[in-house]
Amino acid sequence: MSRIVRIIAFGCGLCGGIVASQGPEFAQQYRQRVGGAVDELRQVITRFDGDARASGETKDSAIARLRSNADDFVSRQGAAMQANVERLGRLETHRETMMQAGPFSRVALMMRDGDRDVMEAVYRDFEPAVPVTEEGILSTAIGFIAVWGGLLLLTGFLRSLWRRPRQPVRA
Repeated sequence: MSRIVRIIAFGCGLCGGIVASQGPEFAQQYRQRVGGAVDELRQVITRFDGDARASGETKDSAIARLRSNADDFVSRQGAAMQANVERLGRLETHRETMMQAGPFSRVALMMRDGDRDVMEAVYRDFEPAVPVTEEGILSTAIGFIAVWGGLLLLTGFLRSLWRRPRQPVRA
Protein backbone atom coordinates (compact mmCIF):
# COMPACT_ATOMS: atom_id res chain seq x y z
CA MET A 1 0.00 0.00 0.00
CA SER A 2 2.71 2.47 0.92
CA ARG A 3 4.48 1.88 -2.40
CA ILE A 4 1.31 2.83 -4.29
CA VAL A 5 0.97 5.97 -2.16
CA ARG A 6 4.57 6.95 -2.95
CA ILE A 7 4.02 6.40 -6.69
CA ILE A 8 0.82 8.46 -6.63
CA ALA A 9 2.53 11.19 -4.58
CA PHE A 10 5.43 11.25 -7.04
CA GLY A 11 3.05 11.59 -10.01
CA CYS A 12 1.10 14.33 -8.28
CA GLY A 13 4.41 15.99 -7.35
CA LEU A 14 5.40 16.02 -11.02
CA CYS A 15 2.05 17.61 -11.90
CA GLY A 16 2.55 20.19 -9.13
CA GLY A 17 6.01 20.97 -10.46
CA ILE A 18 4.71 21.44 -13.99
CA VAL A 19 1.92 23.75 -12.82
CA ALA A 20 4.26 25.77 -10.57
CA SER A 21 6.79 26.15 -13.39
CA GLN A 22 4.25 28.08 -15.43
CA GLY A 23 4.03 30.98 -12.93
CA PRO A 24 7.27 32.59 -14.11
CA GLU A 25 6.32 31.95 -17.75
CA PHE A 26 2.93 33.60 -17.24
CA ALA A 27 4.67 36.58 -15.59
CA GLN A 28 7.10 36.83 -18.52
CA GLN A 29 4.25 36.83 -21.07
CA TYR A 30 2.45 39.38 -18.89
CA ARG A 31 5.51 41.69 -18.89
CA GLN A 32 5.64 41.48 -22.68
CA ARG A 33 1.96 42.43 -22.92
CA VAL A 34 2.43 45.33 -20.50
CA GLY A 35 5.29 46.57 -22.67
CA GLY A 36 3.09 46.37 -25.76
CA ALA A 37 0.26 48.22 -24.00
CA VAL A 38 2.69 50.95 -22.88
CA ASP A 39 4.04 51.34 -26.42
CA GLU A 40 0.55 51.56 -27.92
CA LEU A 41 -0.76 54.03 -25.35
CA ARG A 42 2.32 56.22 -25.86
CA GLN A 43 1.56 56.35 -29.60
CA VAL A 44 -2.08 57.28 -29.02
CA ILE A 45 -1.19 59.98 -26.50
CA THR A 46 1.66 61.31 -28.64
CA ARG A 47 -0.73 61.70 -31.60
CA PHE A 48 -3.30 63.40 -29.38
CA ASP A 49 -0.64 65.70 -27.92
CA GLY A 50 0.52 66.63 -31.44
CA ASP A 51 -3.06 67.41 -32.49
CA ALA A 52 -3.53 69.50 -29.34
CA ARG A 53 -0.32 71.50 -30.02
CA ALA A 54 -1.36 72.04 -33.64
CA SER A 55 -4.57 73.58 -32.28
CA GLY A 56 -2.69 75.79 -29.80
CA GLU A 57 -3.56 73.64 -26.78
CA THR A 58 -1.65 71.53 -24.29
CA LYS A 59 -2.59 67.92 -23.81
CA ASP A 60 -4.29 68.73 -20.48
CA SER A 61 -6.16 71.75 -21.79
CA ALA A 62 -7.35 69.77 -24.83
CA ILE A 63 -8.65 67.00 -22.57
CA ALA A 64 -10.40 69.55 -20.35
CA ARG A 65 -11.93 71.20 -23.42
CA LEU A 66 -13.25 67.87 -24.70
CA ARG A 67 -14.60 66.86 -21.30
CA SER A 68 -16.46 70.15 -20.85
CA ASN A 69 -18.07 69.99 -24.30
CA ALA A 70 -21.88 69.89 -24.28
CA ASP A 71 -21.89 67.14 -26.91
CA ASP A 72 -22.02 63.86 -24.97
CA PHE A 73 -19.93 62.01 -27.57
CA VAL A 74 -17.14 64.60 -27.50
CA SER A 75 -17.24 64.72 -23.70
CA ARG A 76 -16.86 60.95 -23.54
CA GLN A 77 -13.84 61.13 -25.85
CA GLY A 78 -12.22 63.56 -23.43
CA ALA A 79 -12.90 61.20 -20.53
CA ALA A 80 -11.50 58.29 -22.54
CA MET A 81 -8.31 60.21 -23.34
CA GLN A 82 -7.92 61.16 -19.67
CA ALA A 83 -8.29 57.47 -18.77
CA ASN A 84 -5.62 56.58 -21.38
CA VAL A 85 -3.19 59.10 -19.87
CA GLU A 86 -3.80 57.78 -16.35
CA ARG A 87 -3.50 54.14 -17.43
CA LEU A 88 -0.24 54.85 -19.24
CA GLY A 89 1.18 56.32 -16.03
CA ARG A 90 0.08 53.28 -14.00
CA LEU A 91 1.42 50.80 -16.56
CA GLU A 92 4.78 52.58 -16.88
CA THR A 93 5.22 52.59 -13.11
CA HIS A 94 4.14 48.96 -12.84
CA ARG A 95 6.45 47.88 -15.65
CA GLU A 96 9.42 49.69 -14.11
CA THR A 97 8.72 48.13 -10.72
CA MET A 98 8.52 44.65 -12.26
CA MET A 99 11.76 45.15 -14.20
CA GLN A 100 13.59 46.12 -11.00
CA ALA A 101 12.10 43.28 -8.94
CA GLY A 102 13.76 39.95 -8.40
CA PRO A 103 12.61 36.87 -10.30
CA PHE A 104 10.07 35.59 -7.77
CA SER A 105 8.95 39.08 -6.80
CA ARG A 106 7.74 39.63 -10.37
CA VAL A 107 5.11 36.93 -10.03
CA ALA A 108 3.94 38.41 -6.72
CA LEU A 109 3.86 41.95 -8.16
CA MET A 110 1.86 40.76 -11.14
CA MET A 111 -0.67 39.05 -8.88
CA ARG A 112 -0.90 41.95 -6.43
CA ASP A 113 -0.71 45.02 -8.67
CA GLY A 114 -1.29 43.61 -12.15
CA ASP A 115 -3.43 45.28 -14.78
CA ARG A 116 -6.63 43.24 -14.99
CA ASP A 117 -7.17 43.77 -18.73
CA VAL A 118 -3.61 42.73 -19.59
CA MET A 119 -3.76 39.74 -17.26
CA GLU A 120 -7.01 38.52 -18.82
CA ALA A 121 -5.50 38.86 -22.30
CA VAL A 122 -2.43 36.86 -21.24
CA TYR A 123 -4.68 34.19 -19.72
CA ARG A 124 -6.68 33.88 -22.95
CA ASP A 125 -3.55 33.49 -25.10
CA PHE A 126 -1.22 31.79 -22.60
CA GLU A 127 1.04 29.11 -24.03
CA PRO A 128 2.82 26.91 -21.50
CA ALA A 129 6.57 26.65 -21.91
CA VAL A 130 9.41 24.50 -20.60
CA PRO A 131 11.13 26.42 -17.80
CA VAL A 132 14.80 26.94 -18.60
CA THR A 133 15.43 29.99 -16.43
CA GLU A 134 16.65 29.69 -12.86
CA GLU A 135 13.30 31.05 -11.73
CA GLY A 136 11.39 28.44 -13.75
CA ILE A 137 13.51 25.52 -12.56
CA LEU A 138 13.24 26.60 -8.91
CA SER A 139 9.48 27.04 -9.27
CA THR A 140 9.24 23.54 -10.70
CA ALA A 141 11.23 22.11 -7.79
CA ILE A 142 9.20 24.01 -5.20
CA GLY A 143 5.92 22.88 -6.77
CA PHE A 144 7.10 19.26 -6.90
CA ILE A 145 8.34 19.23 -3.31
CA ALA A 146 5.24 20.99 -1.98
CA VAL A 147 2.77 18.58 -3.61
CA TRP A 148 4.84 15.39 -3.25
CA GLY A 149 5.88 16.10 0.33
CA GLY A 150 2.43 17.36 1.27
CA LEU A 151 0.77 14.19 -0.01
CA LEU A 152 3.27 11.95 1.79
CA LEU A 153 2.75 13.86 5.04
CA LEU A 154 -1.02 13.76 4.65
CA THR A 155 -1.13 10.03 3.93
CA GLY A 156 1.24 9.34 6.83
CA PHE A 157 -1.00 11.35 9.14
CA LEU A 158 -4.14 9.59 7.91
CA ARG A 159 -2.51 6.18 8.33
CA SER A 160 -1.55 7.02 11.90
CA LEU A 161 -5.19 7.84 12.65
CA TRP A 162 -6.38 4.47 11.33
CA ARG A 163 -3.78 2.37 13.09
CA ARG A 164 -5.16 0.47 16.02
CA PRO A 165 -3.48 1.13 19.30
CA ARG A 166 -1.47 -1.89 20.39
CA GLN A 167 -2.62 -3.70 23.44
CA PRO A 168 -0.04 -3.83 26.18
CA VAL A 169 1.44 -7.27 26.76
CA ARG A 170 0.42 -8.66 30.16
CA ALA A 171 2.75 -10.88 32.04
